[in-house]
This record gives sequence, structure tokens and C-alpha cells, in this order.
Amino acid sequence: MKILMLNGSPRKGSNTRHALSAIAQGITKNTSNTVEIINISDVNVGACIVCDACQSNGGNCVRPDDTKAIIDKISAADMLIMGTPVYWWGVSAQLKAVMDKFYSKNSEFKTQKKKLVVVAVGASAVPDTQYTLIHEQFNCIANFLNWEKVLELSFSAHEAGELEKSEEANAELAEIWKKI
Repeated sequence: MKILMLNGSPRKGSNTRHALSAIAQGITKNTSNTVEIINISDVNVGACIVCDACQSNGGNCVRPDDTKAIIDKISAADMLIMGTPVYWWGVSAQLKAVMDKFYSKNSEFKTQKKKLVVVAVGASAVPDTQYTLIHEQFNCIANFLNWEKVLELSFSAHEAGELEKSEEANAELAEIWKKI
């Protein structure tokens, strides 16, 4: 299985980045699946201007950016793992910009039976409304695209490096590969 991870955190030492890295390590260590992580803040993805050009020109955005390459990688993947810090009860702007560009391949994505995993990391304790809102948004996306949402994870960590120091969280992250 080809797994693509999208890290929506712009912070280099972020808890979201740690969560995705730990999950990737578990997958590559224990399975034959391939994993690629894209740190969205390291690529150029502009905001969608809803011009519809991407619908008729092969998915190219009229604003030159890295969107098409990322969307093509999503299209080629069997599973998408999306990680985000919680920003004002929602996903980061960086990840949302990519999600908005899903529009360029709506029809194609609807025919692909992808698996989806969502990782949300916020400052509030789990459970909390902020995690519920994010996971519900991804439920809507999965339902719309006919994708299978396999797993949703929520972690509470605010300070950089906090998740990495949590033995409980690291034990859970190390075992995620068994659930996907």
C-alpha cells in the first residue's frame, strides 16, 4: 500500500510533525507499505480562487504553485494520513489550502477507494469540541469522496516537544500501523 502523509503544521519541531513521524516509523518498520510525508509549509500552495480552470485543464491551478504535484501524489496514494494542529477549532490554514484544492480532482477522487486517517493535535484536553469539529469535517469529506475514514486520532499537546515526551502518546503512535 502506498501511504501519503500531509503535515499541516508550519512549526519545525511541532507535535503534529512528531505524531506523523512516529506513525510513519511504525508503518515502515512493521509493514511493506511505502510512506511519504509532505510538510505543507515547505511547499507553495496558494489559496483557491474558485475559477474552475483546474476542472478543464488537467488539474493545473491558474496561480503557479505546487498544488498539482501534491494532488497527483494524493491521487496515486492508497491511503492519506492528514495531520493538523488545531487552529481556532479547525485545521491549519496550510492544510486547508491543500484540502480546498481537492476540488481539482473531485470526479477522479470519487472513483478512488482511498483510506483516510486524521491526526489532530491541540492544546485542549481530549475529548474536546475542537477535535470533534475537525473530525466531523473529515467525515464529510470522506463521505463526499467515497473514501473510507479508517481512523481519527486526537492528542493534547501545546508546547513544542510535549507529545514526544508523552510515554502514553508514543506507545499509541507506535501501534497505529496495526489499525490501518
